[in-house]
Amino acid sequence: MKLTILLLSAVLLLIVGCATGELAQNLEEGMSKEQVIAIMGKPDGFQRSGEYEALKYTNRVISGWDVRGKADYAMILKNGRLVEWGAGQVRQSDSALRTLVLVPLQ
Repeated sequence: MKLTILLLSAVLLLIVGCATGELAQNLEEGMSKEQVIAIMGKPDGFQRSGEYEALKYTNRVISGWDVRGKADYAMILKNGRLVEWGAGQVRQSDSALRTLVLVPLQ
């Protein structure tokens, strides 16, 4: 019985500890797309504009300690390297420059 409770507790901690907001804390500017996906997992979608690409993670848990809070996250890469990330929406800042920016949600 103790072993079952211990195993269930360990599984619960693993699930709770995998919140997107907490995983994003492991990201660093300049990481490759492959490194970002290795940390964050497979994205739900992407957007490309010129030399920029946004990996989108939708409706993800912010913190493992409060599973009620969810947000959309984006990781923006320029020439295959991470330049910006966080919760918010991706927008194209200037159609002539074809630049993607992350607009945080308030």
